[in-house]
Amino acid sequence: MVRPAVKAKTPTSAPGSSSRSPLNSPAALRAPRTAGFTLVELMVVLLLVALVSGLASLALRDGNEARLERDGQRLAALLEAGRAEARASGVAVRFELAGADAGAAAGKSGDLAFRFVGLPPGSLPDGHWLEPALQARIVGARALRLGPEPLIGAQRIVLSLGGRELVLATDGLAPFAVLDRAGDSQSAGATPGTSP
Repeated sequence: MVRPAVKAKTPTSAPGSSSRSPLNSPAALRAPRTAGFTLVELMVVLLLVALVSGLASLALRDGNEARLERDGQRLAALLEAGRAEARASGVAVRFELAGADAGAAAGKSGDLAFRFVGLPPGSLPDGHWLEPALQARIVGARALRLGPEPLIGAQRIVLSLGGRELVLATDGLAPFAVLDRAGDSQSAGATPGTSP
């Protein structure tokens, strides 16, 4: 009589355990999941918090500051266009504020807040601020000299609206640019050494 071959049991480290034990199954061999968050989950939450706070800060931005910046950027572009026109035509061009209180004068119908003197009519808009309540003053002069010389000298104009101020300046060679509170230029084309 032939006896069937008996499979030998392999010894395990724990007495009484067999190879078919539920502890040796693939599911049991995986590390148990602990309570908490993975790094990816934490990063997604941080990204969402940063995004929401960024959007909230844009939504809560001061309206006067945004309007003042818009008028400042527009004026910087107009002043640079006046400089270019003065150089191209070879004519002396000045930017003047209308009256002692330029911002208040702009609120009246028909009154101009500023004008370009020396240019042919219609080459640049004489006119009004985008914000009627805006106040402007030229620092140390009655007008800004825009050319025809390529070097026009350091000049500044201060715009104010609702308690906020914005300064446009040039060192005479660089374009007119908005200055931050420390007096450094925010425009890439302006010279950073512009003094306040």
